[in-house]
Amino acid sequence: MQAHCLAKPGAWPDNPWDHHHPVIKVGEAAGGKIFAFLGDDSVGVKGGPTREVADGWLDRFPGDATVMAYIGRSGWNTLSFTGAIPDDELLEGVDESYRLVVSKLAKKHRPEGWDADPPESF
Repeated sequence: MQAHCLAKPGAWPDNPWDHHHPVIKVGEAAGGKIFAFLGDDSVGVKGGPTREVADGWLDRFPGDATVMAYIGRSGWNTLSFTGAIPDDELLEGVDESYRLVVSKLAKKHRPEGWDADPPESF
């Protein structure tokens, strides 16, 4: 998962809380924004532009997709690697998180080569 995240244009690892796994950010260092929280058995992603949209993950994968603590109200979910969520959908979740986060960066801070078009709906 880390390799997939870091393959995104402008992506870089950071460890602001000295955890075992990094967060993956995009954008310039001082203004970089997190698009993936990596864990041993899960990834935290921006599941949608609103909590209502992000709840689609919870509906489709109850127990394997959960609202992230502290930032879940803003549409962030934790997606489990060890449950019913197929690998390709986990990767799509990271891709959508990246797209949502980059689209909110100032245009001058968006990396070259990022794709502004949303993926097909789940």
